[in-house]
Amino acid sequence: MNIGMNDIREHNRDKAHEIQTRQTIVRLLSSMASAKEISQYLKRFSQLDAKRFAVVKVGGAVLRDDLDALTSSLAFLQDVGLTPIVIHGAGPQLDRELAAAGIDKQTVNGLRVTTPEALAIVRRVFHAQNLKLVEALQAFDARATSIVSGVFEAGYIDRDTYGLVGQVERVELAPIEASLKAGSIPVIASLGETASGQILNVNADFAANELVQVLQPYKIVFLTGTGGLLDERGKVIDSINLTSEYEHLVRQPWVNGGMKVKIEQIKALLDTLPLTSSVSITKPSELAKELFTHKGSGTLVRRGERVLEVSRWDQLDLPRLRTLIESAFGRELVADYFDDTRLHRAYVSENYRAAVILTREDAGTYLDKFAVLDDAQGEGLGRAVWQVMREQNPSLFWRSRNGNAVNPFYFSESDGCLRQEKWRVFWYGMDGFEAIARCVDHCADRPATLLDAPAAKGGAA
Repeated sequence: MNIGMNDIREHNRDKAHEIQTRQTIVRLLSSMASAKEISQYLKRFSQLDAKRFAVVKVGGAVLRDDLDALTSSLAFLQDVGLTPIVIHGAGPQLDRELAAAGIDKQTVNGLRVTTPEALAIVRRVFHAQNLKLVEALQAFDARATSIVSGVFEAGYIDRDTYGLVGQVERVELAPIEASLKAGSIPVIASLGETASGQILNVNADFAANELVQVLQPYKIVFLTGTGGLLDERGKVIDSINLTSEYEHLVRQPWVNGGMKVKIEQIKALLDTLPLTSSVSITKPSELAKELFTHKGSGTLVRRGERVLEVSRWDQLDLPRLRTLIESAFGRELVADYFDDTRLHRAYVSENYRAAVILTREDAGTYLDKFAVLDDAQGEGLGRAVWQVMREQNPSLFWRSRNGNAVNPFYFSESDGCLRQEKWRVFWYGMDGFEAIARCVDHCADRPATLLDAPAAKGGAA
C-alpha cells in the first residue's frame, strides 16, 4: 500500500512539473516572440547531437551576482529538451579568498600566478562554486552533474613564471558524455591535471576555448553582466559579421584593451569552427531570448559571409536570387519581377541565403524585399546583411503584411509605423509629415510582386 502511495505522489509531482514547464514555455512564447519563431529554433537545436548544441561559459561574477537568472535560464533549456554544457570560472571569489588568506594577487600576462598555498584555495573555491551552481539547478528541478576533474589534461605553461598554472593538452569527453546521456547538465570547473595527477589552475576562457575546439558546438555562449559587447555609446552591439566587419571594427578607437582582445579571441575561435557555429554574448536572464528569437538580446558574432553590394541586376545570379526570395516568402515572384523592378541597390550574402533589395521611388528609398532563408535566420545572417544596408542608407521606407512574424524586428528598426488595411508601413530617417505621407501613399498604391498563395513566411514585400 505504501509503495502504491509513493508511486502516486511521484506521478503527481511529475504531472505538476510538466504543467509548470508548459506554463513557463507558454509565458516565454507570449513575451518573447511568436510560437512559430521559437518552434523554428527548437526544431533546429533538437536535431543536433546533444554535445553539439551549446557550450555556455559562466564567469565567477555571474555566479556571484546573477545566480537565480542563470539557473532559471539553464533549467528552461532542459525543460524544452536541450542540454547545454556549462563551464565556469571563479575569479572574484578567488580574489576574495586569497586576500582573506593573506596571499597577494599576482598576474603575468593576464594569468594568475599560483603557488602551492594558493592552489589549495583555488581547488576549494572551484569545488564550492561548482557545487553552488549544481545545487541551485537542482533546486529548480533541473538535473545537473558536478564535474571538477577528469576533463582537462594539462601541462605546465612555465612553472618558474606562473607556478601551478596549466594549459590544456587534451580534453577527455567521457564525463561530459555520461552526463549528457543521463539527460543531466554537465557543470565543469576549469581545473586541469597533469598525466601524473597534479592539479593545475587553468584559465576558464582558455579551458572553454579548448573544449569548444573538440566539441565543435553550434552555439558558444558567454554570459556576462554587461549583456554583450558595447559600442562607443555604451550600447550593446546587436551582431557582428566577422567576414565583412572585423577589419573595420578593430580599427575603431573605442575598440581597445579587453574588448579588442575578446573580439580577436572570438575570431580565432570561429575560424576553426563550422560556418554554422556562432558566439553569443548576453546576460543570464536574456539567454532564452538570445537563443530563440530572430532579434536576440546581446551580441551575436558569426564568421559570416561576404555581403555583395550591387546596383545592377546583371551583377547578380538572378535564378539563385529568385530561389532565395521564393523560398524565404513561400510564394512565387511574378515572372517579370527583375525586368520591371528599378533596382537602386541590392545587398546579397555571397551564398544567396539572405538579401535586401532597394528601389528608388519618388517618395524615397524603398525596401522592396528582405528575404532570409529559414536555416540562416538563427545564424544572424539576415541581421548582418540588414546592418550593412542600414549603414549605407540613412532613410528608408517599406511595407509588410499585417501579421508578418518579422514585424517585431521592423518595429525595433523603424522610427514609426502606420497600419493600413492589408499592410503596415514602416520608415526611418524621414523628415516631416509630408515625406511620411508620400511613403504611406506609395505603399497603398504599390502593386504586389508575389503571387497569391499560402500566408507569407516573412520579409518585406
